[in-house]
Formats: sequence, structure tokens, C-alpha cells
Amino acid sequence: MREFIDVTGKTEEEAISKALAQLGLDRDDVSVEILERAKSGFLGIGSSPARVRVYHGPEDGEKTAPKAEAKPEPEPRQETKKEFRPEPKPRREKPRKQEPREDRPAAPRAEAPRPAPVPVDLGEEVDDEKSRAIRTFLTGLLEHMECSAEIRVYQPEKGRYKVILEGKQMGTLIGRRGETLDAIQQLTSYSVNRSGGSRVRVQLDAEGYREKREQSLQHLAKKVAGKVVKYRRSVTLEPMNAYERHVIHTALQDVPGVTTYSTGTEPNRRVIVAYDRTTH
Repeated sequence: MREFIDVTGKTEEEAISKALAQLGLDRDDVSVEILERAKSGFLGIGSSPARVRVYHGPEDGEKTAPKAEAKPEPEPRQETKKEFRPEPKPRREKPRKQEPREDRPAAPRAEAPRPAPVPVDLGEEVDDEKSRAIRTFLTGLLEHMECSAEIRVYQPEKGRYKVILEGKQMGTLIGRRGETLDAIQQLTSYSVNRSGGSRVRVQLDAEGYREKREQSLQHLAKKVAGKVVKYRRSVTLEPMNAYERHVIHTALQDVPGVTTYSTGTEPNRRVIVAYDRTTH
């Protein structure tokens, strides 16, 4: 069996040269097997030397040794170096991946609003024919809308029922500017009153939206009234439903220098806040 030595070097050629120098032989006198090709790594990190096995001595009939000479080709190693050069590109993209994280402070907007506490002046829940009709209708409607909510019915005064919806999907039931809530309220009122008997008024609320909206409208009314008195010009507000228009009229009925009235047809009926010259 032929003898051999294992030698390492920065490149395959350097390792072979070292082996030939140690043996005192020429390249034609030996057979070479590449055990491990040199790796340049990236920016010097992860590099490793080449390791070769050099056979020498009398031939023993092995056919593998001559084949091994064809393995030490420097060209594949050069191609490997080229493959590492594009690697800095992914690192440049890392700051871009981190950009969306800057938007994370906006997460509080996704927090579900807390259900508003039931006003203490509503008293206990009522259980009569009209309230049962309200619960029955709303239960069926919410099932069709694929929304779940707890239905509480109160009667703060004779002929008026206050309905409170509580749950996790109240934003869907309220809708944009309370449009969905208003629609559900109208449907509920129609369903309850069509069965006959004395007519009742149904007021629907969720997450204290009505109270918040009322406070917002009152603030708007006072702000607009100030401008009307200052500039002595009328201001036309955005379209509102009957309840919201009522809030505006009530908020400004005792404010000197202004008067209010409604114009247009549903659903685009608006409140006009006008300058009252008779008070000056």
C-alpha cells in the first residue's frame, strides 16, 4: 500500500507545494487527494485552510490515486469567493424590516373601548310585554348579524324604553357616526309598535355612545353659536337624525343672539344656527 502524508495550506496549491517540499519529490512523482477545500468565509469569518493527502512510493494498483489529481482545481474556489460578495445586501435590508416596528406605538388605537357603565338613574331592568318584545326582536336580529350582545332593557319613564347593548363587538353595531345603531333602533321601534297597543319610544345605546355623542354635539353647538354671534352669519351643520337635531336645538334654546331651525328632507335634514338680530 502506498504511503501518504496530510498537509494543510491557505490554498490547495499551497498545501501540495508544502507536501512536495517535505517529501523532496516532484509533482509527477505523487498523487493528490483533496480532503478539504479552502474556505474564504465572509470578511474573514468562518474561513478554513485546505487539507490534502499526498500519496508517494511504488504504485500498488490503486486506481483512485490518479483520479484524485484532477480534483485540485483552483477555479471552483474563486467562484466560491464571488458567491460571498453579494451577502452584504441582505444586511442592508435589515433596517427596512425594522421600519414597521416604528408604527407599533399606534397599537392603543386597536384597544377595544370599555363598555360604559349603566346609568344609576335607570333603575332596575323592566320585564313587561313591550320589554320582552324588544329582547325577542333584538336577539333574532343580532343572530342574523352574527353579533353577540347582552340586552338590558330599562324604563326610565312611562312610554320610553332605554335599551343597553353590552358585548365585545359593539363597534360593529354602532357603525359610522352611529348610523348602524340608529338603524337597529328604528327597526326595533317599528317591530315593537306594530303589534298594537300604545306606542312607545325605544332608545338604543351601546358603550355609552349616545351620551358621548350628545356631549360632542353640545360642544359643537356652543362653538358654532360663538362664531355666529361674532361674525353675525348663519351656519349650516352636517345632516343629522331627529334625535341629534333635537340635542342641538335644546343646547342653544337659551343662548342669546342665536336661533335654530331645521331644513331639508331626511336623511339629509340639517340644523341651521342663525344670528338672531331681535336680541340686539
